[in-house]
Amino acid sequence: MRKQIFGTLLMLCCFALAAGGCAKKELVKEDEGLAQNDAVTSQAATSVPTTTAVPQEPVVKDETLTGTTLAAEPFETLYFDLDSYVLSQDARDALDSNAQWLLKNTAGSVRLEGNCDERGSDEYNLALGEKRAKAAKNYLVTLGIPADRLATISYGKEKPADPGHNEAAWAKNRRVDFVIVK
Repeated sequence: MRKQIFGTLLMLCCFALAAGGCAKKELVKEDEGLAQNDAVTSQAATSVPTTTAVPQEPVVKDETLTGTTLAAEPFETLYFDLDSYVLSQDARDALDSNAQWLLKNTAGSVRLEGNCDERGSDEYNLALGEKRAKAAKNYLVTLGIPADRLATISYGKEKPADPGHNEAAWAKNRRVDFVIVK
């Protein structure tokens, strides 16, 4: 009797392990909202401002905007600190300006493209770029822009604005770009 109970328990354990499989590593953590309380490393300290907004001409994809006219006001690019997706006051001001343009021009949709510098793994940078784009989208939604007009994508470190390998170049690559898609 004792051997039967032990055998049954052993089979149940084997079945549970086989059915459960191995736990998979979580590559992208759940959104933690607009604020992030991570400490910024000492590498973030630099003489190059990393959170200022720079005017950017809107990029219009010709395959999507047929017969639609949009005012030609520039979007502002958002810049972020190292390993951060927290919206600085400069980034919020830029988003306020971008939201005003979007409220005046209701014909088009916008894609928010999250980007990172070259440091870090591909997976980490894709996740961070996505968090940056989503933080910007969430803020725009709070300003009254319909969420269905805003799409997000992360390019991680695949589309650097500056191909350099120094802090000045990296500061330009930690950004969210706005692209008109329709």
